[in-house]
Amino acid sequence: MITITDTQKIGVGFVAFGVTFIFLGVILLFDKGLLAIGNILFLAGLAFVAGLERSFRFFFQRHKWKGSGAFFGGILTVLLGWPLIGMCIEVYGFIVLFSGFFPVAINFMRRVPVLGQLLNLPFISGVSPGVGGNVYGHSVSLTH
Repeated sequence: MITITDTQKIGVGFVAFGVTFIFLGVILLFDKGLLAIGNILFLAGLAFVAGLERSFRFFFQRHKWKGSGAFFGGILTVLLGWPLIGMCIEVYGFIVLFSGFFPVAINFMRRVPVLGQLLNLPFISGVSPGVGGNVYGHSVSLTH
């Protein structure tokens, strides 16, 4: 069984609060204060959950520099006072950074009872990646 430390529990809370603040900031017409707090909490939560060294290694791998630059540049742009432009840059960086994780997340969601039935509908399953599909130029397979 996987044990979760108290630090990781705090990190999950920070990530949840960060996502909530970012969501509220977007809903309230890109409020720069809420977006800035949400970004800081999100990054702090990631560092608490994965650890500083692993977080640093994730963001600063050579093939992820483009996504990391856009993600951190978007956060900096939000902090400097241009929330709409900053969030657009940040979303682009997030997509580039985590695009390899999306197929895994979708396949996991397909196993959730109600959500899985929705994702397996014919007009949705054609759009979302399947097991063994080719997504964003990467071959995805759950078997080795």
